[in-house]
Amino acid sequence: MLKVGVFGVGHLGKFHLDNWRQIDNVELAGFYDPSDLAAQAVSDKYQLTRFPDADQLMDLVDAVDIVAPTPFHFELCKRAIRKGKHVFVEKPLANTMEEAQELLKLSRESNVKFQVGHVERFNPAFLAIEGFRLSPMFIEVHRLAQFNPRGAEVSVVLDLMIHDIDIILSLVKSEVKSIAANGVAVMTETPDIANVRIEFNNGCVANLTSSRISMKKMRKMRLFQKEAYIGIDFLEKQTQVIRLETPDDAGAFTFDLETPSGEIKTIAVSSPVSPAVNAIRLELEKFRDAIIHNTSTVVSELDGYRAMDVAHQILQKIKTANSIS
Repeated sequence: MLKVGVFGVGHLGKFHLDNWRQIDNVELAGFYDPSDLAAQAVSDKYQLTRFPDADQLMDLVDAVDIVAPTPFHFELCKRAIRKGKHVFVEKPLANTMEEAQELLKLSRESNVKFQVGHVERFNPAFLAIEGFRLSPMFIEVHRLAQFNPRGAEVSVVLDLMIHDIDIILSLVKSEVKSIAANGVAVMTETPDIANVRIEFNNGCVANLTSSRISMKKMRKMRLFQKEAYIGIDFLEKQTQVIRLETPDDAGAFTFDLETPSGEIKTIAVSSPVSPAVNAIRLELEKFRDAIIHNTSTVVSELDGYRAMDVAHQILQKIKTANSIS
Protein backbone atom coordinates (compact mmCIF):
# COMPACT_ATOMS: atom_id res chain seq x y z
CA MET A 1 0.00 0.00 0.00
CA LEU A 2 1.50 3.32 -1.13
CA LYS A 3 1.28 6.05 1.52
CA VAL A 4 0.69 9.52 0.08
CA GLY A 5 0.63 12.97 1.67
CA VAL A 6 -0.89 16.03 -0.01
CA PHE A 7 0.81 19.41 0.41
CA GLY A 8 -1.57 22.27 -0.35
CA VAL A 9 -5.35 21.86 -0.21
CA GLY A 10 -6.58 24.90 -2.09
CA HIS A 11 -8.85 24.69 -5.14
CA LEU A 12 -6.76 22.14 -7.06
CA GLY A 13 -5.55 20.36 -3.95
CA LYS A 14 -9.12 19.36 -3.11
CA PHE A 15 -9.48 17.73 -6.55
CA HIS A 16 -6.33 15.75 -5.82
CA LEU A 17 -7.69 14.65 -2.45
CA ASP A 18 -10.95 13.50 -4.06
CA ASN A 19 -9.08 11.45 -6.64
CA TRP A 20 -6.48 9.93 -4.33
CA ARG A 21 -9.32 8.58 -2.19
CA GLN A 22 -10.61 6.62 -5.19
CA ILE A 23 -7.29 5.16 -6.37
CA ASP A 24 -6.49 1.55 -5.48
CA ASN A 25 -3.40 0.55 -3.49
CA VAL A 26 -3.04 4.04 -2.04
CA GLU A 27 -3.42 5.17 1.57
CA LEU A 28 -3.96 8.90 2.03
CA ALA A 29 -1.97 9.61 5.20
CA GLY A 30 -2.90 13.26 5.66
CA PHE A 31 -2.26 16.76 4.41
CA TYR A 32 -0.23 19.86 5.11
CA ASP A 33 -1.45 23.42 4.53
CA PRO A 34 -0.45 26.53 6.51
CA SER A 35 -3.91 28.08 6.04
CA ASP A 36 -6.10 27.36 9.08
CA LEU A 37 -9.25 28.18 7.11
CA ALA A 38 -8.48 25.79 4.24
CA ALA A 39 -7.25 23.12 6.63
CA GLN A 40 -10.36 23.19 8.79
CA ALA A 41 -12.66 22.84 5.78
CA VAL A 42 -10.69 19.83 4.51
CA SER A 43 -10.50 18.19 7.94
CA ASP A 44 -14.26 18.52 8.35
CA LYS A 45 -15.11 17.22 4.86
CA TYR A 46 -12.61 14.39 4.51
CA GLN A 47 -12.00 13.42 8.14
CA LEU A 48 -8.32 13.58 7.25
CA THR A 49 -5.43 14.38 9.58
CA ARG A 50 -3.84 17.78 9.22
CA PHE A 51 -0.11 17.91 9.91
CA PRO A 52 1.09 21.28 11.21
CA ASP A 53 4.65 20.48 10.13
CA ALA A 54 5.55 19.50 6.54
CA ASP A 55 8.52 17.35 7.59
CA GLN A 56 6.38 15.37 9.99
CA LEU A 57 4.04 14.34 7.16
CA MET A 58 6.90 13.66 4.75
CA ASP A 59 8.51 11.29 7.25
CA LEU A 60 5.34 9.17 7.37
CA VAL A 61 4.72 8.72 3.62
CA ASP A 62 6.26 7.08 0.57
CA ALA A 63 5.24 9.84 -1.85
CA VAL A 64 4.31 13.50 -1.72
CA ASP A 65 1.77 15.32 -3.88
CA ILE A 66 2.67 19.01 -3.96
CA VAL A 67 -0.27 21.20 -4.98
CA ALA A 68 0.90 24.32 -3.14
CA PRO A 69 1.35 27.68 -4.94
CA THR A 70 4.35 27.80 -7.29
CA PRO A 71 6.67 29.82 -4.96
CA PHE A 72 6.58 26.90 -2.49
CA HIS A 73 7.35 24.12 -4.99
CA PHE A 74 11.13 24.24 -4.73
CA GLU A 75 11.49 24.02 -0.96
CA LEU A 76 8.90 21.24 -0.60
CA CYS A 77 10.33 19.23 -3.52
CA LYS A 78 13.89 19.60 -2.24
CA ARG A 79 13.00 18.45 1.25
CA ALA A 80 11.06 15.48 -0.09
CA ILE A 81 13.84 14.34 -2.44
CA ARG A 82 16.42 14.57 0.34
CA LYS A 83 14.18 12.35 2.46
CA GLY A 84 13.98 9.81 -0.38
CA LYS A 85 10.29 10.42 -1.08
CA HIS A 86 8.72 10.12 -4.53
CA VAL A 87 7.47 13.48 -5.81
CA PHE A 88 4.45 14.61 -7.78
CA VAL A 89 4.43 18.40 -8.18
CA GLU A 90 1.97 20.58 -10.05
CA LYS A 91 3.22 22.61 -12.98
CA PRO A 92 5.30 24.69 -13.28
CA LEU A 93 8.13 22.65 -11.80
CA ALA A 94 9.52 25.61 -9.83
CA ASN A 95 9.42 29.38 -9.55
CA THR A 96 12.80 30.14 -11.16
CA MET A 97 15.14 28.39 -13.57
CA GLU A 98 17.81 28.21 -10.86
CA GLU A 99 15.37 26.31 -8.64
CA ALA A 100 14.39 24.03 -11.52
CA GLN A 101 18.04 23.27 -12.28
CA GLU A 102 18.71 22.30 -8.68
CA LEU A 103 15.64 20.06 -8.54
CA LEU A 104 16.76 18.37 -11.77
CA LYS A 105 20.18 17.76 -10.24
CA LEU A 106 18.79 16.47 -6.93
CA SER A 107 16.33 14.11 -8.60
CA ARG A 108 19.02 12.67 -10.86
CA GLU A 109 21.21 11.98 -7.85
CA SER A 110 18.37 10.26 -6.00
CA ASN A 111 16.41 7.07 -6.54
CA VAL A 112 12.97 8.67 -6.45
CA LYS A 113 10.22 8.89 -9.04
CA PHE A 114 9.41 12.46 -10.05
CA GLN A 115 6.37 13.56 -12.05
CA VAL A 116 5.25 17.07 -13.03
CA GLY A 117 1.52 17.76 -13.21
CA HIS A 118 1.02 18.72 -16.84
CA VAL A 119 -2.53 17.39 -16.79
CA GLU A 120 -3.35 18.11 -20.46
CA ARG A 121 -1.14 15.14 -21.41
CA PHE A 122 -3.97 13.06 -19.93
CA ASN A 123 -6.85 14.96 -21.50
CA PRO A 124 -9.19 12.51 -23.31
CA ALA A 125 -8.97 14.57 -26.52
CA PHE A 126 -5.17 14.23 -26.56
CA LEU A 127 -5.27 10.55 -25.59
CA ALA A 128 -7.62 9.93 -28.54
CA ILE A 129 -4.75 10.41 -31.00
CA GLU A 130 -2.17 8.25 -29.21
CA GLY A 131 -2.28 5.75 -32.05
CA PHE A 132 -1.70 8.31 -34.80
CA ARG A 133 1.72 8.98 -36.28
CA LEU A 134 2.23 12.65 -35.46
CA SER A 135 4.94 14.73 -37.13
CA PRO A 136 3.49 18.26 -37.19
CA MET A 137 5.17 21.00 -39.21
CA PHE A 138 2.79 23.80 -38.20
CA ILE A 139 0.95 24.10 -34.89
CA GLU A 140 -1.60 26.72 -33.89
CA VAL A 141 -2.84 27.03 -30.31
CA HIS A 142 -5.42 29.20 -28.55
CA ARG A 143 -5.83 28.89 -24.78
CA LEU A 144 -8.18 31.56 -23.48
CA ALA A 145 -9.73 31.96 -20.02
CA GLN A 146 -11.68 34.48 -18.02
CA PHE A 147 -9.76 36.28 -15.30
CA ASN A 148 -9.40 34.43 -12.01
CA PRO A 149 -7.11 35.63 -9.21
CA ARG A 150 -6.22 32.00 -8.48
CA GLY A 151 -2.94 31.25 -10.20
CA ALA A 152 -2.28 34.92 -10.93
CA GLU A 153 0.89 34.87 -8.82
CA VAL A 154 2.66 33.80 -12.04
CA SER A 155 2.37 35.09 -15.62
CA VAL A 156 -0.11 33.68 -18.14
CA VAL A 157 2.87 31.97 -19.78
CA LEU A 158 3.60 29.91 -16.65
CA ASP A 159 -0.06 29.59 -15.69
CA LEU A 160 -1.74 28.60 -18.98
CA MET A 161 0.61 28.55 -21.96
CA ILE A 162 3.01 26.12 -20.30
CA HIS A 163 0.43 23.34 -20.83
CA ASP A 164 0.72 23.79 -24.59
CA ILE A 165 4.48 24.28 -24.49
CA ASP A 166 4.81 20.89 -22.78
CA ILE A 167 2.58 19.15 -25.32
CA ILE A 168 4.35 20.76 -28.29
CA LEU A 169 7.77 19.75 -26.95
CA SER A 170 6.50 16.18 -26.55
CA LEU A 171 5.29 16.12 -30.18
CA VAL A 172 8.08 17.92 -32.02
CA LYS A 173 11.21 15.79 -31.97
CA SER A 174 13.55 18.70 -32.58
CA GLU A 175 15.35 21.43 -30.66
CA VAL A 176 14.02 24.98 -30.47
CA LYS A 177 15.72 27.24 -32.99
CA SER A 178 14.20 30.63 -32.17
CA ILE A 179 11.44 32.30 -30.17
CA ALA A 180 9.56 35.54 -30.82
CA ALA A 181 7.02 36.81 -28.30
CA ASN A 182 5.03 39.76 -27.08
CA GLY A 183 2.66 40.16 -24.17
CA VAL A 184 0.80 42.68 -22.05
CA ALA A 185 0.15 42.95 -18.31
CA VAL A 186 -3.45 44.13 -17.92
CA MET A 187 -4.82 42.92 -14.59
CA THR A 188 -1.62 41.89 -12.82
CA GLU A 189 2.05 42.83 -12.73
CA THR A 190 2.98 40.05 -15.17
CA PRO A 191 1.76 39.30 -18.73
CA ASP A 192 -1.94 38.38 -18.80
CA ILE A 193 -2.03 37.85 -22.56
CA ALA A 194 0.79 36.62 -24.77
CA ASN A 195 1.42 35.63 -28.37
CA VAL A 196 4.42 33.45 -29.22
CA ARG A 197 6.07 32.00 -32.31
CA ILE A 198 8.45 29.07 -31.78
CA GLU A 199 10.60 27.78 -34.63
CA PHE A 200 12.28 24.38 -34.43
CA ASN A 201 15.42 23.13 -36.16
CA ASN A 202 13.38 20.66 -38.25
CA GLY A 203 11.33 23.51 -39.74
CA CYS A 204 8.24 23.12 -37.57
CA VAL A 205 6.60 26.39 -36.48
CA ALA A 206 4.25 26.78 -33.52
CA ASN A 207 2.07 29.85 -32.93
CA LEU A 208 0.60 30.11 -29.44
CA THR A 209 -1.85 32.61 -27.96
CA SER A 210 -2.78 32.51 -24.29
CA SER A 211 -5.00 34.92 -22.40
CA ARG A 212 -6.56 34.99 -18.94
CA ILE A 213 -8.57 38.15 -19.63
CA SER A 214 -10.92 36.80 -22.30
CA MET A 215 -14.70 36.87 -22.34
CA LYS A 216 -14.93 33.19 -23.31
CA LYS A 217 -12.99 30.01 -22.71
CA MET A 218 -11.08 28.21 -25.44
CA ARG A 219 -8.46 25.45 -25.35
CA LYS A 220 -7.75 24.37 -28.92
CA MET A 221 -4.70 23.02 -30.71
CA ARG A 222 -4.44 22.45 -34.46
CA LEU A 223 -1.70 20.25 -35.93
CA PHE A 224 -0.80 20.38 -39.62
CA GLN A 225 1.47 17.78 -41.17
CA LYS A 226 2.00 16.13 -44.53
CA GLU A 227 -1.34 14.76 -45.73
CA ALA A 228 -3.14 15.36 -42.42
CA TYR A 229 -4.79 17.92 -40.14
CA ILE A 230 -5.60 17.14 -36.49
CA GLY A 231 -7.81 19.40 -34.39
CA ILE A 232 -7.81 18.94 -30.60
CA ASP A 233 -10.37 20.64 -28.38
CA PHE A 234 -9.12 20.19 -24.82
CA LEU A 235 -12.14 22.01 -23.37
CA GLU A 236 -14.82 19.96 -25.14
CA LYS A 237 -12.64 16.81 -25.10
CA GLN A 238 -13.14 16.24 -28.82
CA THR A 239 -10.71 15.46 -31.62
CA GLN A 240 -11.02 15.58 -35.40
CA VAL A 241 -8.65 14.06 -37.94
CA ILE A 242 -8.70 14.98 -41.63
CA ARG A 243 -6.22 13.18 -43.87
CA LEU A 244 -5.69 11.37 -47.13
CA GLU A 245 -7.60 8.11 -46.86
CA THR A 246 -5.65 5.14 -45.49
CA PRO A 247 -6.67 1.52 -44.77
CA ASP A 248 -7.11 2.56 -41.13
CA ASP A 249 -9.95 4.93 -42.00
CA ALA A 250 -12.73 2.34 -42.06
CA GLY A 251 -15.97 4.00 -41.05
CA ALA A 252 -14.72 7.53 -41.66
CA PHE A 253 -16.62 10.04 -43.79
CA THR A 254 -14.84 10.37 -47.13
CA PHE A 255 -15.03 12.64 -50.16
CA ASP A 256 -12.94 13.24 -53.27
CA LEU A 257 -10.97 16.36 -54.16
CA GLU A 258 -9.31 17.22 -57.44
CA THR A 259 -5.82 18.73 -57.10
CA PRO A 260 -4.54 21.50 -59.44
CA SER A 261 -2.70 18.81 -61.39
CA GLY A 262 -5.97 16.98 -62.04
CA GLU A 263 -5.22 14.14 -59.62
CA ILE A 264 -8.16 12.89 -57.55
CA LYS A 265 -7.46 12.33 -53.86
CA THR A 266 -9.82 10.85 -51.29
CA ILE A 267 -10.09 12.70 -48.00
CA ALA A 268 -11.17 10.90 -44.81
CA VAL A 269 -12.73 12.78 -41.90
CA SER A 270 -12.93 10.99 -38.56
CA SER A 271 -13.56 11.80 -34.91
CA PRO A 272 -11.52 9.38 -32.79
CA VAL A 273 -13.32 8.27 -29.65
CA SER A 274 -12.01 10.04 -26.57
CA PRO A 275 -11.53 7.62 -23.67
CA ALA A 276 -13.85 8.20 -20.72
CA VAL A 277 -11.17 9.10 -18.19
CA ASN A 278 -10.68 11.65 -15.43
CA ALA A 279 -7.43 13.39 -16.41
CA ILE A 280 -6.36 14.24 -12.85
CA ARG A 281 -7.06 10.74 -11.59
CA LEU A 282 -5.24 9.19 -14.54
CA GLU A 283 -2.08 11.27 -14.02
CA LEU A 284 -2.06 10.34 -10.32
CA GLU A 285 -2.62 6.67 -11.18
CA LYS A 286 0.30 6.77 -13.63
CA PHE A 287 2.47 8.29 -10.90
CA ARG A 288 1.43 5.46 -8.55
CA ASP A 289 2.18 2.87 -11.26
CA ALA A 290 5.65 4.30 -11.90
CA ILE A 291 6.47 3.86 -8.20
CA ILE A 292 4.96 0.40 -7.80
CA HIS A 293 6.35 -1.04 -11.04
CA ASN A 294 9.61 0.97 -11.07
CA THR A 295 8.91 2.48 -14.49
CA SER A 296 9.44 5.96 -15.90
CA THR A 297 6.94 8.69 -15.11
CA VAL A 298 4.86 9.98 -18.04
CA VAL A 299 5.87 13.62 -17.48
CA SER A 300 9.34 13.55 -15.97
CA GLU A 301 11.26 16.26 -14.15
CA LEU A 302 13.21 16.77 -17.40
CA ASP A 303 9.96 17.35 -19.29
CA GLY A 304 8.94 19.87 -16.63
CA TYR A 305 12.33 21.55 -16.86
CA ARG A 306 12.24 21.81 -20.67
CA ALA A 307 8.76 23.37 -20.60
CA MET A 308 9.90 25.85 -17.94
CA ASP A 309 13.02 26.71 -19.91
CA VAL A 310 11.01 27.61 -23.02
CA ALA A 311 8.46 29.51 -20.89
CA HIS A 312 11.19 31.61 -19.29
CA GLN A 313 12.78 32.31 -22.67
CA ILE A 314 9.36 33.58 -23.77
CA LEU A 315 9.07 35.81 -20.70
CA GLN A 316 12.51 37.25 -21.39
CA LYS A 317 11.53 37.99 -25.01
CA ILE A 318 8.38 39.76 -23.78
CA LYS A 319 10.38 41.75 -21.24
CA THR A 320 12.87 42.82 -23.92
CA ALA A 321 10.12 43.76 -26.38
CA ASN A 322 8.28 45.84 -23.75
CA SER A 323 11.45 47.64 -22.68
CA ILE A 324 12.15 48.67 -26.29
CA SER A 325 8.63 49.95 -26.83
